Amino acid sequence: MALPLPYSYIQCPCSEQLETDREEDPQDEDVVEDAERTFDPRAPRSNYSLFPLEHLMYCEDCQQIRCPRCVSEEIVTFYCPACLMEVPSSTQRSEGNRCTRSCYQCPNCVAPLQVSALQTNPEAGLLSAESNPAATQGPYALICTYCNWTSSEVGIEFDRPSGIHSQLAKLQNGGRPKLTAKDVKDRRNKNPDEPMLPDEQMDAEMQFAHLRDFYQSQLGDPKSPMGGMSLGDSMGFSSPAALSRIMSLYTGRGHQGDRTQHGPPDSMRESRNTEEGLKLTQLDESSSLKKLMVADWESTLNKEQRSLQLEQVRFQEDMRPIPSLLRTKRSKRCPVCRHIITKPENKVTSTRFKIRLVAKSYIPTISIRPLHPTAAPIPVTSRPMLPEEELLRPLKTYQYVVTFKNPLFEKVKVTLAAPNKTPGRFSSTVTVLCPQFEIDANIDMWDDALREDAADNKKKGDESNGQAAAGKVWERGRNWVSIIVEVVPPSLRTEHLGLTAGPDSVVDKSPLKDGEDVVEIPMFVRLEWEADAQHEVGSAPGKDKDAREKRELAYWCVLGVGRVSRE
Repeated sequence: MALPLPYSYIQCPCSEQLETDREEDPQDEDVVEDAERTFDPRAPRSNYSLFPLEHLMYCEDCQQIRCPRCVSEEIVTFYCPACLMEVPSSTQRSEGNRCTRSCYQCPNCVAPLQVSALQTNPEAGLLSAESNPAATQGPYALICTYCNWTSSEVGIEFDRPSGIHSQLAKLQNGGRPKLTAKDVKDRRNKNPDEPMLPDEQMDAEMQFAHLRDFYQSQLGDPKSPMGGMSLGDSMGFSSPAALSRIMSLYTGRGHQGDRTQHGPPDSMRESRNTEEGLKLTQLDESSSLKKLMVADWESTLNKEQRSLQLEQVRFQEDMRPIPSLLRTKRSKRCPVCRHIITKPENKVTSTRFKIRLVAKSYIPTISIRPLHPTAAPIPVTSRPMLPEEELLRPLKTYQYVVTFKNPLFEKVKVTLAAPNKTPGRFSSTVTVLCPQFEIDANIDMWDDALREDAADNKKKGDESNGQAAAGKVWERGRNWVSIIVEVVPPSLRTEHLGLTAGPDSVVDKSPLKDGEDVVEIPMFVRLEWEADAQHEVGSAPGKDKDAREKRELAYWCVLGVGRVSRE
C-alpha cells in the first residue's frame, strides 16, 4: 500500500458471510475453519474490506461497523453545483439530470461559461452618465474565461442574456433553427400529406420525445397489456402486481388467466416510422471520412471531450455547451435494520448533518508509533509533513507503541489477539506484551483532565517502570492507554523460503511482489463495556430505567509498521 507508514486500517464485517453460513449449517467443518482463520491483509479481497476509521460509520441498533460499500443510500435533494439552486424531483424526472438555467460548462476544457455580449457601446462617441453603465445589446454568446472558447465559434448566438437553456434548445450549430417534436407534430397536423422527417434531421432529443409519445399512447390504450397505465404512474410500475404485466409486454396474453383465447395477441408493438421514434442507424460514414482527409488532427475531439457531449460527435464544429450535471445530497441507512446512519440537511448551502453516526465516536482510535524513532526531527520553518523512518533490518527486534483512545463515556475493556507469525510468504514475528487492559471513560472534566495529563507526562511509564514488560501497560491517560508490540521483520531473500517446510511442500520462490516488503500486523480487537439499556417504546412502566446492559464489539484491524530493507 502506497501510504505513509505507520498506519492503521479497520475491516468492515460486510465482506464476510460467516454468520449466514453458521445459520445454514452450524456443524460444517469448513465454516468453523474459516471462522478461526487469521485475517490476511495481503489477500486480494482485503483491499475492498479495509478502511480508515474516518471513513467508517456505526449502526446503534445493530451495534456493528458499516462502511460506504454496505450502506443503502437515499436521495434527499437534487441541486446544481454551479448556481446552488435546489431542483424539485418532479423537474428532475421531466427535464433530466441537467440544470435548466444558464449553467453551462465549456466543451473544450470543462470550465464554467459566462454569458457576455459580443458588441458593446455601438456608438463610441456618446458618453454615458456615471450612474448609468454603458448599454449592451445583442447578440450574446457563452464565453469561457479559461481557454477563450466561445459559442460563436460553432455558430451559436443568443438574442438575450436570460433564458439560455430555452434558446439553446431551439438552435443548431451554425445558428440554424432546431426542429422540436412539437414543431413536427404541429406541421403534420396542419398538412397530413407532408412527407415524414428524414432520419438525418432527427436528433436524440426528438427521437426520445417521439418514443415517449408513442409508448404513452400504447400504455394509455385500455386494450393494451398495461391496462391504461401512464408512464408517470410510478406507483403502478413499482407495485408487485404490475411485475407480471411488465414482463408480458412483448409476450402476448401471458399475464391473463384465460390462455384459451383466440385472435391476435394484445402485446405492445414496436415503433415503425420516424413519427413513432424509429431511427435507422447510419452506416454510411463517407462524409466523416472526407472531413478527416481534409481537416487536421486538431479539429477532432479527444476521448474526454466526446464522453462529455450529450450526443455522439467527432469534430470541433459539432461541439455544444454542456449543461451542468446535477448533484445530490444523500442519506445513508443500515442495510440490516434500515436505521438512518447519516442524514444531511435539505438546505443546499448547508454542510451540517441532522444525523451522523460515525465510527470514530463509538470505537477506540488506534495509532502506532515506534518506541525509539529513527527519523530526524522536522524543522519548524519547513512545511508540515510526516517523518520518514528508516527501513527495518531483517531479523532485528523492534518495539512499537500502540495507543487506544476511548471516545465513549463508559469504561471499555479491550482484548487483543494477534498471530505469532503474520500471513504471507515473508512472515514477521509479532508479540503483544499486554493483550488485555481497560480504558477509562471519556469524561468531560477539563480541570481534572488537565491535571491528570500533566501527571501522566511527569510519571510516564509508572506501571511498566519505564521498561517494556509482559502484561504491563506502557502509558495510561484519562481516556487512552498505550501498550508495547514487538515485531521481528523477516528476511526478504527468496532463497531463505521453505527452509523449515517439509520435503513434499510446495514453496513459492518467485521474485518479490509489490507490497510484500511492508510489515502488516492483523490484530483482532474485542471491546466490552456497559451502557444504558435501550428501552423500547411502550415498555412496561415497572422496568428499571437505570438498568445497564453489556455490549460487545469485535473486529479485525491491520497495523502497517514499516518497510523491510531488501539487503
